Amino acid sequence: MPVQRAKNPRLVSNENDENSSSTRVTRANSKAAALGVDELAMPSKGLQSKKTGATANPARKRAALGDVSNVAKVESVAEGKKPLGAKAGLVSKAAQPTGIQKKTTTTTTATRTALATKEVNKKVETKRSGSGAIGVQKRKVSGSSSSATIKEETPEEGEPLRKKVHTLEAEKKIKSDVKHEEPPRKESVPPAPEVEEDIEPALPPEVLVLESEDNDDPLMVAEYANEIFEYLRDLECKSVPNPGYMSHQDELEWNTRGILIDWLIEVHTRFHLLPETLFLAVNIIDRFLSAKVVQLDRLQLVGITAMFIASKYEEVLSPHISNFVHVADDGFKESEILSAERFVLSVLNYDLSYPNPMNFLRRISKADSYDIQSRTMGKYLMEISLLDHRFMAHRPSHVAAAAMYLARMILDRGHWDATLEYYAGYTEEEIEPVVHLMIDYLARPIVHEAFFKKYASKKFLKASILTRQWAKKNWRHFGIENPELSLDQIS
Repeated sequence: MPVQRAKNPRLVSNENDENSSSTRVTRANSKAAALGVDELAMPSKGLQSKKTGATANPARKRAALGDVSNVAKVESVAEGKKPLGAKAGLVSKAAQPTGIQKKTTTTTTATRTALATKEVNKKVETKRSGSGAIGVQKRKVSGSSSSATIKEETPEEGEPLRKKVHTLEAEKKIKSDVKHEEPPRKESVPPAPEVEEDIEPALPPEVLVLESEDNDDPLMVAEYANEIFEYLRDLECKSVPNPGYMSHQDELEWNTRGILIDWLIEVHTRFHLLPETLFLAVNIIDRFLSAKVVQLDRLQLVGITAMFIASKYEEVLSPHISNFVHVADDGFKESEILSAERFVLSVLNYDLSYPNPMNFLRRISKADSYDIQSRTMGKYLMEISLLDHRFMAHRPSHVAAAAMYLARMILDRGHWDATLEYYAGYTEEEIEPVVHLMIDYLARPIVHEAFFKKYASKKFLKASILTRQWAKKNWRHFGIENPELSLDQIS
């Protein structure tokens, strides 16, 4: 008769197995653990009863690595007894070890026992999950109940004790390594609150913080907005042309420059270009004329070349050079425009970094809650500085602040509060001289027809008509003299 299994086998939890919460420790597993401890350890009395069942078929040769097929299961069923690993069938197939489950016998020779023991040891070191993988790693992570069970069933306690001490030393070493690695990581992380403390005190208490609205938008780069506009203000001094360059031009006058800019505004409107392109083109013309003397018949070539360069710089898709030849009534060839382009860029030292006034106007418009009427009228007032040479001595940020100030005054949008003053960068006293120049231009007769017609359309809310009507009613309050004279007559 084969000896029956113990009725109350102990339950041992396996923490490395994610598919099952517990598994039973069989005598085969404890036998493997005993062989993993000592290669020549003899089985205890509790395992002697399995000797008869294990030697049921001593004539069959077993491979040193165990049987990976179900031959043992078939033979056990034929003899009327359960296989040794019957209880392990409760675990799902995913938790079963993909390799070998060793079924040891007690009647093998010494050579075969040594081979089986080595394979079991190899299996214990590599396998970390499954019901048959019990070794040093399992003893390390198992609970107190599982470790007590293994100690009671192991015949010799000296070897497991040595391995436990080795495991504790390894854990202490890992903990000490982690402690040594923690301080550099903490020092490398910069403290975040210090950055906020540096930015917040820069704002006066009565100024609203506008960048906080765009913190969630990475395209607005709100955390760098102040630094960006500080850089643009420093760049204004480098890109300002000579306001009196017309004195060394032999064949040019200020009114001829005004006629050229008025024609470029018409070309700009026909090509549907960005406002930044127009401002950059005029800046290129003034900087080039400040450095070189140009004849009257070549002035149009300078203007069309400047627009061609600016469109390449600002536009996503710039017009083809043939379009510029066409708008110039075929007065210049493509080769002439390309040659002029190289010459103009060489004179400017390829420096096209121009702080566009549109950038400052948009920032002030943000402080004005993006009012569409005041911003559209501010764009019209700001483009006056392109045609009137008297604005050339003022910075683009100064002109943008004056344009928004006058637009709010015409539309009766309230006074110039602390928030507008902070984001514009100018007080009312600093803005007044530029505002007087704008009102002086609006109160005089129309000289630049293309510019007036552009902003007289519904697209631009008839800004040119409304501003001129307001200027004719209020020019006396600003000390304007002889408003009947045109701009060409006073220049």
